[in-house]
Amino acid sequence: MDRLLKRRDFLAAAKAERAGVAGFLLQGRDRKDQGEARIGLTVTKKVGNAVVRNRIRRRLREVARQVLPAKARPGFDYVMVARLHALHAPFPDLVRDLERAVSRLHGAGKPRTKETSAPADGARPA
Repeated sequence: MDRLLKRRDFLAAAKAERAGVAGFLLQGRDRKDQGEARIGLTVTKKVGNAVVRNRIRRRLREVARQVLPAKARPGFDYVMVARLHALHAPFPDLVRDLERAVSRLHGAGKPRTKETSAPADGARPA
């Protein structure tokens, strides 16, 4: 599985579909090609210091390594935006959460896009 490295790829995924779970937010974008699926990880400073961020990154990278080869679609970019819960959550729960998030992105649930997540006028959704 390839990695996302360029800012423009992360920004494109942020504008696409997304599915949130307790430990992370999964963003997914169809590149419209049949290349290998790619994964990117984002762990912001809001989550913790460098030691905490790297530990979360290692855990999520391993979860992706176990789940995505079987569940990912070719030509998709996935970005996992970590939350602090990913540090303390049991590993099997993270695996199950990623499986659930990927299935929601691909139509089993109702994923949210940037356009459907908030009204244009800034008001609260009804």
